[in-house]
Amino acid sequence: MDAWASDFESWADCDTVCFHLFDRTPHAWSRERAWSRARAQFKKRAAFALLWGLTVHDRAAPDRAFLDSLRLVEAGSLDERELVKKAVDMALRAVGKRNETLRRAAVELARRLARSSERSQAWIGRSALRELAGRRS
Repeated sequence: MDAWASDFESWADCDTVCFHLFDRTPHAWSRERAWSRARAQFKKRAAFALLWGLTVHDRAAPDRAFLDSLRLVEAGSLDERELVKKAVDMALRAVGKRNETLRRAAVELARRLARSSERSQAWIGRSALRELAGRRS
């Protein structure tokens, strides 16, 4: 998984592999954490594409795993690169769509981000709130 993630050259390759293969492996959660600290753009994007995929495909995952991942989302929200920023936004929205408990946590984070003076955080927060603030699972 690490070798493939290091070779990603586009958002489409990254997202497709994360959504249709990596998110179904027993290593998905550990890669999401590790890659969220990556410097390389597509490897970092892969962390959040993987989280997004896990919200759909890991039906057995406890809420705690997703709540813990919100710390990674918050840290990743400082990355100004467009392709990373969009993946962080999609991961936050996907976590919030999983159930009501996670929606509340995602909305709380999105509100905090929306108030940030950091441009990427504010953009992610506002984007996620548009979708999650009025939604009920």
